[in-house]
Amino acid sequence: MNWQLSVSLRYLTSKRKEKFISLISIISILGVALGVAALIIVIGVMSGFDNDLKDKIIGTNSHIVVESDYGIAPSDDLLNTVTGTEHVMAASFYLSGQALIRRDDNVTGVMVRGIVPGREREVTKIASYITAGSLDFGQDGVVIGSELAQKLNLHVGDEVSMVSPAFVKGKAFKVYGIFTSGMYDYDANLVYLDLAKAQEFFASKDLATGIAVKVDDAFNVGAVKIGLQSQLGRIGSVRTWMDHNKNLLAALKLEKTVMFLILTLIVMVACFNIASTLIMTVLEKTKDIGILKAIGASSSDVMAVFAMQGGLIGFIGTALGTGMGVLLAWLLKTYQFVKLPKDIYYIDRLPVRLEMHDILIIVLSSLLISLVATIYPSYQASRLDPVEALRYE
Repeated sequence: MNWQLSVSLRYLTSKRKEKFISLISIISILGVALGVAALIIVIGVMSGFDNDLKDKIIGTNSHIVVESDYGIAPSDDLLNTVTGTEHVMAASFYLSGQALIRRDDNVTGVMVRGIVPGREREVTKIASYITAGSLDFGQDGVVIGSELAQKLNLHVGDEVSMVSPAFVKGKAFKVYGIFTSGMYDYDANLVYLDLAKAQEFFASKDLATGIAVKVDDAFNVGAVKIGLQSQLGRIGSVRTWMDHNKNLLAALKLEKTVMFLILTLIVMVACFNIASTLIMTVLEKTKDIGILKAIGASSSDVMAVFAMQGGLIGFIGTALGTGMGVLLAWLLKTYQFVKLPKDIYYIDRLPVRLEMHDILIIVLSSLLISLVATIYPSYQASRLDPVEALRYE
């Protein structure tokens, strides 16, 4: 240990004549700790919300869709062309349309999606979301969301009537399954049908709305999109799940950035306390600084002593804050004691996802701000004239 660090530790831990300065040092440490802990928890929640929402979106929808306003004629050759594209793992035709669903006197609008059950299992996670019944449509079956089932008081085996332009008087269907995706909009508004029955229900002349595509990396869909577009030509437009949700994803990214900047101000305020602590320490240790310079310490040595003292305050506060933040985030993730209204936030719990690079950025930012706060008081201490410091001693 060099002597500058030894003196810094002694100044930080020794009992001072001015106990008020020691109190400010403690407040500075706690301020940095609280700021870092708040940053870790909030950024962890934002990352968790971001990841959970993306997982729900991808789980109910495919990674890429190929759609046409004029419809696409399903064929094995077209499906083979899609699945033969690099990075594509599976594909399935689907048909989408709007309808009214009726149960006794209760009527509500829904989005109907016709699928091929065997292939749909390969492109989305809908099969794993089934909480009652199964993804089996039988003769005239439907699979509905849990929120819609609750709204219409439906259970597996119950019958409902759905109205479309082709069936203005309604067509009877039987509930074969109920799913819960965790996304309120999907669970309250989505109804699944067999593709052939959906084509009949919407009188689509054996056409499909598009092709749902699953790739090997959901976050690297840009290159696959270009490949599919070149393979399919003008058959349909190719859009990724990011294209469909770009406004939401941009809002999430902006919100996370803004929250980081706002909460960093807490750390900056705490670091102003570090600066004030060092300024008062310099005033208290004027005699010591004079003696150090008189026995040969250079200005840079004196500056290092006080910079290290401020750096130690920042380091201790950052270490405490990191420990507190990680612990509280773990408790929040493990016990999920904060619940959210699903109809507002899409999800029913507060998600937490701690990412190492986020924690690293927070820790480095806190340490950097702490060190910057030491520059002025340390520089002022280094400029002190030993003759003036010892004149009245």
